[in-house]
Amino acid sequence: MILVNTDYISGKEFNMLGLVKGSTIQTKNVGHDITQSFKTLVGGELKAYNDMMNNARALATKRMVQEAEALGADAIVNVRYATSAIMQGAAEVMAYGTAVKFV
Repeated sequence: MILVNTDYISGKEFNMLGLVKGSTIQTKNVGHDITQSFKTLVGGELKAYNDMMNNARALATKRMVQEAEALGADAIVNVRYATSAIMQGAAEVMAYGTAVKFV
């Protein structure tokens, strides 16, 4: 599956199949929240949250690709990501784009 954030794929003609998306809501446990809150006092990267968001993006992307494959797509164009805070320490990540079939 080809994923691009442009509305074209160089050298390919395709028909649009429709919008596909994948999402997940992730949170860290209380122990990680406490240790990460101490990091705000001294500064630096919040590695536990960084890992959480990387995993969330990967899972949302996987779900988007599965939806595209179910449509028989060869690629997804205009791939975008959106995030939102659901509650303290929890975030939703959504991946979305347009599934296409090569001509």
